[in-house]
Amino acid sequence: MGGFFGSALKESCRNDLFYGTDYNSHLGTRRAGMVTYDKADDRFCRSIHSIENTYFRSKFEEELGKFKGNIGIGVISDNDPQPIVINSHLGKFAVVTVARINNIDELEKELLDSGAHFGELSSGKTNPTELVALLINQGKTFEEGITNLFRRIKGSCSLLILTEDSIIAVRDQLGRTPVIIGKKEDNTGFGVSSESTAFPNLGYKHLRDLGPGEAVRITDSEVTTLIPPGDEMQICSFLWVYYGFPTSSYEGTNVEEMRFKSGFEMGKNDESEVDCAAGIPDSGVGMALGYAAGKGVPYMRCISKYTPTWPRSFTPSVQERRNLVAKMKLVPNEAMLKDRKVLFCDDSIVRGTQLKDNVSDLFDLGAKEVHMRIACPPLIYGCPFIGFTSSKSDMELLTRRMIQDLEGDSNKNLDKYSTTGSEEYNRMVEKIKDKFGLTSLKFNPIETLVNAIGLPKEKICTHCFDGSSRFHPHKCCNNCNNKD
Repeated sequence: MGGFFGSALKESCRNDLFYGTDYNSHLGTRRAGMVTYDKADDRFCRSIHSIENTYFRSKFEEELGKFKGNIGIGVISDNDPQPIVINSHLGKFAVVTVARINNIDELEKELLDSGAHFGELSSGKTNPTELVALLINQGKTFEEGITNLFRRIKGSCSLLILTEDSIIAVRDQLGRTPVIIGKKEDNTGFGVSSESTAFPNLGYKHLRDLGPGEAVRITDSEVTTLIPPGDEMQICSFLWVYYGFPTSSYEGTNVEEMRFKSGFEMGKNDESEVDCAAGIPDSGVGMALGYAAGKGVPYMRCISKYTPTWPRSFTPSVQERRNLVAKMKLVPNEAMLKDRKVLFCDDSIVRGTQLKDNVSDLFDLGAKEVHMRIACPPLIYGCPFIGFTSSKSDMELLTRRMIQDLEGDSNKNLDKYSTTGSEEYNRMVEKIKDKFGLTSLKFNPIETLVNAIGLPKEKICTHCFDGSSRFHPHKCCNNCNNKD
């Protein structure tokens, strides 16, 4: 996926930029970059590093002194190297993106045929952020270029543009990913971030969330609107379920509070007899605390995450290594498991590659029963809008493989399999339970998920659960209802 941070201050921005970008590190795993504009020397100061085998701070800390200036932007990315710095008729600027562009090959061909060229080919393919910059350059102004970008891409894109005197912050046209503005408590400037978690320790107060498609110009003294927000929003529900850091809030709903609420509701209505509830670190912990409170059983740390060295399991690009990381980072506690009926809460089941071995280990360590509760409904559809997993095919989803086994066709009766309580849904869940040797397995229904988020269903994207966002992920223009 990815996350970004920017700061526009009356004094040097390097420390805020460094720590603010780092606070988005849980959102991406491949590349990181920072850029500032040094007005005294009239130049952009930029660095990009791989973070696939190390952490952001260790890559940038030694060279921090080179980032001069009062305005800057940074990014943690799952895509190719960024920021991109270019000179154009719009002036010199740098850009970072959180994007998924599904028609990148088509757009690349059109741009090449029109005489444009691409300079960032370090990975052997077009850099999505450079393509975004070229589409913006087609406008006579930044506002016109951003409108052109939204008109042309299929997918989603939030971005920050660093000019010689300001930051332009832009939220995806349907608001699929968040962009949040913070104001310095001492009135010395503003910040912008994918995660509001970045603000408190750096002395920012939450000012507001950008609306869908909104673009603003940020200086050290003000935030002004360039493009007003649209009315239609489809913010990704999986941000609260999995990606979001517990202290972050989107659209007024805190991540940890949402997880607690969804767990509490499930625990309150669950008739299973268990001795304790435990969370699968990290994103299952909030739900487990809520479940324990709703069920009236103790919360116990039956599994702990070994945090000093193991990254999140989705990070490696090779599935075999993802499996290894997923297993090695979680350490079960035999003393907490022995002779207990333990209920575990987790955020989701995507591939299920390690679950069978993990459940077997729990029984081997003395657990009498192993129950599993999942914070969201089963993932039935791959996401065409943001890159929240590295899956290349819907058949990588465990549910689709179960449907293939049950129906002989992985695409058959998907509407029924995504409906909680249907005959097909119940058969699929039972098959997953049996596959992993669980005592019981339940998923939160979509109604509980939506209620815990607290936004109207039509404002939340739940496509991966129910296929509801089948319309094209961009609009042709403000007055077009084309959903082909």
